[in-house]
Amino acid sequence: MSLSKIKSCGLNGIDGIIVTVDADISGGLATFDIVGLPDAAVKESKERIKAAVKHSQSDLYQKKIVVNLAPAATKKEGSGFDLPIALAILGTAAKFNKEIIENSVFAGELALDGAVRKTDGILPIAISAYKNGIKNIFVPAENAREASAVKGLNVYPATSLADVASFLRGNTKMEPVSYSIDPDAFKEENFTEDFADVKGQEDVKRALTVAAGGGHNLLMAGTPGAGKTMIASRIPTILPKLGFDEALDVSKIYSISGLLGNEQPLITSRPFRRIHSTVSGIGLTGGGKNLRPGELSLAHRGVLFLDELPEFHRDVLETLRQPLEDGFITVTRASGTVVYPCNIMLVASMNPCPCGYYGSGIKECTCSPNKRKNYVKKISGPLLDRIDIQIEVSGVGYSTLSEKGKSMSSAEMRERVVAAREIQKERYKGLGFSLNKDIPAGMLDEFCALGKSENLMMERAYNNLGLSARAHSRILKVARSVADINGDKEINISHLAEAIQYRSIDKKYF
Repeated sequence: MSLSKIKSCGLNGIDGIIVTVDADISGGLATFDIVGLPDAAVKESKERIKAAVKHSQSDLYQKKIVVNLAPAATKKEGSGFDLPIALAILGTAAKFNKEIIENSVFAGELALDGAVRKTDGILPIAISAYKNGIKNIFVPAENAREASAVKGLNVYPATSLADVASFLRGNTKMEPVSYSIDPDAFKEENFTEDFADVKGQEDVKRALTVAAGGGHNLLMAGTPGAGKTMIASRIPTILPKLGFDEALDVSKIYSISGLLGNEQPLITSRPFRRIHSTVSGIGLTGGGKNLRPGELSLAHRGVLFLDELPEFHRDVLETLRQPLEDGFITVTRASGTVVYPCNIMLVASMNPCPCGYYGSGIKECTCSPNKRKNYVKKISGPLLDRIDIQIEVSGVGYSTLSEKGKSMSSAEMRERVVAAREIQKERYKGLGFSLNKDIPAGMLDEFCALGKSENLMMERAYNNLGLSARAHSRILKVARSVADINGDKEINISHLAEAIQYRSIDKKYF
């Protein structure tokens, strides 16, 4: 018997790693060993692979089999190694087309009868294959459309182990497939909701426009029924459409999580993830036995909405602090360490107290001072400090609700947001970031410069409001976004005053 080599691909976070599958067959007692840090799913594949090889009219499953997954120091996870391991075993006895083998990556789970089943994480595997100069990729037929999103790869849809092996021997033909991405998928989305449906709240809409323009985190506080959830659900209607590169970035996360279907090979709209207050820390940040992405990463390039913020467990909320600063999260568990992106716009809402009417003037608050304090203390100062824009959403009167005319629409707000982001994209070209919220501390003096009168105003606000250094930096970034929304090149007094105003409710409620 001889040694056979097949290329496959593993995953580390959202990135693929090329793995060489070596198989050695020899006589003696029939055993099957897989080495090279395989996880439980890879180890359990032995029985699936033996049955699949048997159904491929081969008796190699009765031999002594040793399979190595290289590099041996990298952990291998998932059922996607079934197909390449089985082909490596078959390749020891059959003469496969050397040129195809050397220029191909194989991935897919096997059924007992040798059928190739859908596998999670095919998109990052295809991207990794392309980046490593590989020309062909063999994937489950159900994943073929997903892999076709990567231009420059020949995507072969595999339906069974026997069919792929027969093609590699030159006995049958397989043709690569091509699915063009519908250009209409990246055109303006047709939303059923619109900010024109929100009566009044023009100040809130202004704050949302500024937040969306610079990608800033936002907290809305107000009485029950004031429209906080209604407003938050319409934020996607004012965000710029998702570009193709951004879509690939987001879709890799959804691919790993098994949330891409064959009819939806790419995520084409910015994510809007609304999660319940019962979410666990792992559900939010990611992790678990197989280190999968959490809600933070599923909201990458989009919005993460936390309704009724004080109802979340404090330890869960505290996990947000560093990811909001860095735009990525490092998940470390006993099984390993992975890094997931989470460049998000955090949007949160809250009532000011358990009954909801503290300071409202609508109804008398029935909560004791101690009860109010305990309610809001789940939101720590450091977390609140990372929320750039904090606004109060007041209830509207009947006369406003009964007005027949339309208020500011999503189209109007989106036009300003897109214009502001284009300004930022041009301003920060080649610097590694494109939004005001991501301006590094060392570049604040360059991009958020203040004049003499603006400096005096900032100094008074810093001292009178007891701001932290982080709050000072974030106010400057918000002021930069206000200027961009207004189409102004320099930050002036009015821009800075508006940015400072957006930090006022923490003093009222906290």
